[in-house]
Formats: sequence, structure tokens, C-alpha cells
Amino acid sequence: MKGFKDVIGHNDIIQYIQNAVSQDKVSHAYILNGERGSGKKMLADLFAMTLQCEEHTPNPCGECHSCKQAKSGNHPDIIHVKHEKPNTISVDDIRTQVNNDIVIKPYSSPYKIYIIPEADLLSVQAQNALLKTIEEPPAYAIIFLLTENAESLLSTIMSRCVMLKLRNIKTTLIKKYLMEQMQIPDYQADICSAFAQGNMGRAIMLASSEHFNEIKEEALQLLKHINEMEISEIVCAIKRIGTYKLSINDYLDLIMIWYRDVLIYKATKDVNGIVFADQLKYIKDRANKSSYEGIEIILDSLEKAKARLKANVNFDLVMELLLLTIKEN
Repeated sequence: MKGFKDVIGHNDIIQYIQNAVSQDKVSHAYILNGERGSGKKMLADLFAMTLQCEEHTPNPCGECHSCKQAKSGNHPDIIHVKHEKPNTISVDDIRTQVNNDIVIKPYSSPYKIYIIPEADLLSVQAQNALLKTIEEPPAYAIIFLLTENAESLLSTIMSRCVMLKLRNIKTTLIKKYLMEQMQIPDYQADICSAFAQGNMGRAIMLASSEHFNEIKEEALQLLKHINEMEISEIVCAIKRIGTYKLSINDYLDLIMIWYRDVLIYKATKDVNGIVFADQLKYIKDRANKSSYEGIEIILDSLEKAKARLKANVNFDLVMELLLLTIKEN
């Protein structure tokens, strides 16, 4: 990553950052809010690199000593806050890494920057400790809070930070990146970009994941043959699907995309909007056999299955009901 020009999407946030830097109107605290893989860390790192860049321009030069330190993760005045406990950022983490350190002036840069990933995990005590620092920070201090759910933060913290919300990236931009930068075939880029739902990080992960391809192939084999399957074969299929329990939402989302393809083709006969373009023969066949009502029942059943699994309803029972619904419609 050389600079903002290499970022796909998020133009509104990049414009805000560059204006803040060029007009010298940088806030002392920011919340970057977006789902996992949306680019929060990348934008925070670029923002920090820009602020510390020796060229003092709205885009980091990438070549000065400060930029090289930032890119290597060894900049003494850009601190990434860590936490030992997996599910919480404790008050001790904040006191040790932020509050007690922030009083020391920057070593070599105009700013001292603290980046706190997974800020949703801040305990109430940790947030209160951080609040005191955010309320009265040294002039050189800037704090970035990276969250998936900013609503989990205290309202007093939210009111004292500038909120930067990361929005979904256009599917066409994601597909273009996967094909041009990662050399992913167009049909696979279609699936990964549609499946990522505007999340570039997730699209990249899916495109390079053998596990995802394995889940996809398993789901496609089921969808092609479920109408001819006996109950005993469905039971065996559920056992195989059980090996993907940790990725079951991905499995169900693949089925959902398949049936949306079926619905689109049935309604329009247009193949251009089909995600599973390499499965067109089977998509057409299913569109001819299923009614509109049947497809809607299946899509509704998929949503219900996801909700039931989230509520810890018995996995085998949920999947058996779902697969029988798909078979009947």
C-alpha cells in the first residue's frame, strides 16, 4: 500500500482525511466504524502515515524515513494498542499503553498516534480511563478507535470523537480488483465479489481461500442433485455439511445466491446478472422446475435456518428441515 490512490472505494473518507491534513484541522480522536475486512486498519494506518510524513502533504510520500518506519510497523510515534485477553481490552491495557505513555512527547514526529483495533472490546472501566485522556489530550496526541459496532462505546466517548463510517464498496470495483490485481478468473471473481457484499477484505480472503472453494463445491453438488436424493442421502449430506459448522453462514449464503440467480433468470431470462454463470445449465433447469412461490419459500427458509442456528437450535434438525423444504420446492 503506497498511498490513498491505491485504496479501492471509501472516497468520501479519503477526501475528509486529505482536507483535514491540508487545512490543519485534524481532530484529537476518531472512530473508524465498519465491519471486519472493510478497511478500517488500512485507512487508520494511511491517515497516521500521512500525519507523520516529512513531506507534509495530503498524501504520504512513502519514501521518507517516517513513511518507511510506518510501513514496516516500527514507527516510534505510531502505537498500535494490544490486549492480552482475547475478548476484552482491560483498563490496565489502556493505562499502560495509552494513559501513562501519552504524557511523553513524540520522539521524532509532530504527532503521537494511538491506534486501538477492536475497540468494541474496551471494558467500561477501560473506556472511562480512555475518556479522561480524550477529554484533555496533549496537543500532539491523536487516538483512532477501530470498531465494528460503535454503539458499544460510551456515548461520552462517541460525542468527543469524529465518526468515520466505512460504507460498502461497489461490487464492480471489487470484481475489477480481484481480476486485475489477483488474477482471479471472471466467474470466480463474480462469486467472491457478490458474496463479499461490498467488503473488499472479505472478497480478497474468499478469493484466496481453498476452504471457501471446498464449501462452494459441496453446496453446488447438493443443489444439483437434491431433487433425486433419498432421505438417507439427505441425512448423509447433513453429516458432511456438519464439518462446515463454523462456516455454516457461508454455506447458507451460497445457497441463497444460487436461488437468487434462479429467481432472476426465471423473471428476466437475462444471464448477465447471474453470479453462478458457470452453472447456467443447472440454474435454467431449476428455474423451469420451481415456481416463484417455491423459490420465495426456499429463500425465506434459508433466513429462518440462519436465525435458528444463531439461537443454538439443534444443527441436524435445522438442516434437515431446510433441505427437505428445498427438495419439496
